[in-house]
Order: sequence, then structure tokens, then C-alpha cells
Amino acid sequence: MPRPSFRLLAVVFTALLLAAHSPLRAQNLTLEGQTGGFITPTAYVVPVAPHKLFSIPELGYHFVAAGSVIGNVQTVSITEGIHNLVEFGYTRSIHTDGSNPDFSTLWNYSGMNIFHAKTILLRENAFHRKWMPGLGSGFVFRLNDPFVSGAIANTTYNNGDIYIAATKTALDLKVPLLVNVGFKMTNASIYGLGGQATRFGGRWFGGVGFPLPGPWHTALVPAAGFTQEPYHVKNLNQEIPGGGRIPTTLDYAVRWTQRQNARFSIDFGIGQVAGNIGSTTIPTTSSLAVVPVNLDARHVIGFGGTYRF
Repeated sequence: MPRPSFRLLAVVFTALLLAAHSPLRAQNLTLEGQTGGFITPTAYVVPVAPHKLFSIPELGYHFVAAGSVIGNVQTVSITEGIHNLVEFGYTRSIHTDGSNPDFSTLWNYSGMNIFHAKTILLRENAFHRKWMPGLGSGFVFRLNDPFVSGAIANTTYNNGDIYIAATKTALDLKVPLLVNVGFKMTNASIYGLGGQATRFGGRWFGGVGFPLPGPWHTALVPAAGFTQEPYHVKNLNQEIPGGGRIPTTLDYAVRWTQRQNARFSIDFGIGQVAGNIGSTTIPTTSSLAVVPVNLDARHVIGFGGTYRF
């Protein structure tokens, strides 16, 4: 699957919500617990009530059926906001083994722990400029990642992201629009599920969502998105000559949420993660056979939800 060029940054974007304090805005936690879309963070944080320092914690749950090779992934997150300026939280990633006899052993582990934090650098519409996007910066730290790289080397790795995101909500358009573009430095492949990258490098992500009115004072938000992945995975060259090649992760989703003061948000979507990433040799009864390494994750199905008490 080809990688999107920089010209696609304004076209192919991640599943996003509308932010916290205006009509047609809502909060949601990502797969790793940050405020954002299904997989990527925005420049918003968990909202805090007026005259309060801390928010009521937000709880998130996601389930991703990642195919017969990788297996299924569930995440449970809790995230706390401070003064509408900072958020921090913890996510437990829970993994269920796949069934492929050749390659699933690279993922046959229970999961990992994920910590994250984010702060607002510049509020949206700052300096009384309606065109001004919000800017946010944060990090993700994944502890004892056992997948792929760790499985090959019989160890675990710590990896993480440092990112900045620019987010703009345009509510005065005939069809309200939210656009998000970000850049991250990362040494993780596919959010750590693909293992350790061979180096700490820069990758782009982004998204767009179109909120539409739904029944019972709710909104439906169809959206699409992308996250560029590091090109190669550490230790994978021991299994695949050249180390394989990981494509860009894409997702397409619909979010259902309340239009104002949202307390819940539910996402349903599909994703394109990785299919054939190279080839390897496996022993047969008489010789070695060259076989493609197909991760069977080109049609991933997922759903998630967030609830704020």
C-alpha cells in the first residue's frame, strides 16, 4: 500500500471529534488514552469544569480485531485533566493471540502498559484570530513492549512518541469541519504492536471529521485518517531479508456523540494496517520454501467508547 505524500495531508485524516466547550463538540480518548480521534491525538485536552482544578477522570475502552496473525487488541484507559491545560493518563493494552502457525508467535504476549501526557501550547482562536488553530504537545511511553522485535530477541523494549498537533474546528461553515495535522518523533512501529523501530525518526499524522446532526441531540461524525509508520522494524531482518516494509496506517470511522457537553462518545470503524510486508523462508519436508509474510491486517475492524462521569 503506497504511503500518502505531503499533498495528502489536507485530504486523508484521522477519525476526530469536536472539542469540549462549543456546540457540536465532544471529547473522546484514543486507542492509547489521549484526547483525540480513534488513533491520533488532537490539540485538545480533557475538559475541566469552571472553577475546578482537576477534571472528573474519563474512561475509555477500545477493541480492535487485527486479523488471524496479530490477533485481537483491547485497551482500557483512564485520563485526567488539569485546569483545561494539561492531561495525563494510563492505558493497559490487552492482547489475544492470533492463530497463524507461522507468524503469530511474534505477537503471542499478553500486552503492555502505556503512559501519556499532553499540554496545550496555544489555544484555538488565540489573539482573537478565528483562523488560529490550537497547538498541543505531548508524549506517549510504552513500557516492556514484547511484540515482534522483543519476540525475535527474547526480550522487551521501551518505546515512545513525542508529538505536536495543530487542530482547527470550523463551526461557521455550512458543514462544520475539524482538521488535525501533527508530527511525531517515534521509535515504535504501529503504536508498539509492530515492535521497535530501527531508529527514532519523524512521522506525520492527521485527520478530518464532518459532524452531522443525529437523533436525540446527538451528532454523527464520519471521518478518515492516517499515521505514517517507521519504514523498518528492529530485528525483523532476522526473519525477513531487508527487514520488511511497514505501510502507512489508515482508518475510516463514524463517531456518535452528544452535540453539547458530551458525556459519551462511541466509534465504529475499519482500518488498513499491514498486509504483505516481505517474504521469508520456512522449512518443508524436503527443502526451504520462500513464502510471503502477510500480516492479514489490511481490513481491521474496531470500536471504542469514552465515558465522562
